[in-house]
Amino acid sequence: MGLIEIEGMDFFAYHGCFKEERVIGTRFTVDAWLSTDTSLPESSDELKHTVNYQAVYALIRQEMEQHSHLLEHVARRIIDAIYRDFTTVTHVRIKVSKLNPALAHGGKIKQVSVTLEQ
Repeated sequence: MGLIEIEGMDFFAYHGCFKEERVIGTRFTVDAWLSTDTSLPESSDELKHTVNYQAVYALIRQEMEQHSHLLEHVARRIIDAIYRDFTTVTHVRIKVSKLNPALAHGGKIKQVSVTLEQ
């Protein structure tokens, strides 16, 4: 069993509960950890035998383009899409972080994150 880690994917998206967040957008990062059997690609050295991280990135980019109010919803959609498109993946952990989130009563937070596993 192997773990494919795709970290620091950077996106500009329109997720949030405040109307302004859904209009002006902000930066997000996504980290993904995918468990899969890597025994065949370890010996074959063939991309077709593993989970292609570029294809995973493209799938996550598609999910980030769909507007959501909550990071939990975004992370769940990403997990569901990974299981739908990558049948060899046996476990997924996704971390979605909103950078510089808006606060209703002022103040500053560097980032807020949600991590889901299944």
